[in-house]
Amino acid sequence: ATPDQLDAYVHQLLWNTGSAALPFVARAHDAPHEVWTLDARVDALLTNHVANRASRTQGRAFVATCARVFDETALASLGTQSRTREVRAHFAPMVGASLAALSMGRRDALALHLHMTLRGVASAAVRLGIVGPYEAQRLQHRHAATMDAVLEQCATLRPEDAATIAPLLDLFGTTQDRLDARLF
Repeated sequence: ATPDQLDAYVHQLLWNTGSAALPFVARAHDAPHEVWTLDARVDALLTNHVANRASRTQGRAFVATCARVFDETALASLGTQSRTREVRAHFAPMVGASLAALSMGRRDALALHLHMTLRGVASAAVRLGIVGPYEAQRLQHRHAATMDAVLEQCATLRPEDAATIAPLLDLFGTTQDRLDARLF
C-alpha cells in the first residue's frame, strides 16, 4: 500500500466509524443503563464475523483495563458483567459506558473513540512497514480535520441511524481469517 492509499483508507474508516460506531458510543455514554441492549444491537449490526470477534475482544479488554486502573464501582460492575457468556461486550458500547463512569464528557468520549480508531490503523501501518513512526504521527495530524468533521456530523446520530457506509471495508475484513500471515 502507498501512503496515498493509506490516507484514502483512513478517511473511509473514520467516516464508517462515525456512522456505524459513534451512535452506540454516544448512547452508552448518555444512558449507561442501556449498555447491554446496545451491546445486543451492535452484535446484530456486525455481520462480518471478523469485525464482530474483534469488537468483542476489544470491548472486553477495554472495560477490563478501565476496571483495573480506576476504582469506580460502575466500572467494576461493567467488567464483571462483560466476562459472562450472557453478553458480548462490544467495543463501542463498552467505551461509551466506561467513559461515562469516568465522568468524561460526551464529546470527549466520541473524540477519543475516533482517535483510538485512527491510532490503531497508524500503529498497524508502522508494523506492516507501510509508514515509519514519524509518518504515522503525520498521518494522525493530517486526519485531525477529518476526525473533527466526522464528530461534527455523526455526534447526534442515534443507534437507529447506525449504518456501514464503506461496505468494501467490511468485505476486505472478512478475509482476515484466510490470510497466511496476520498481524493480530
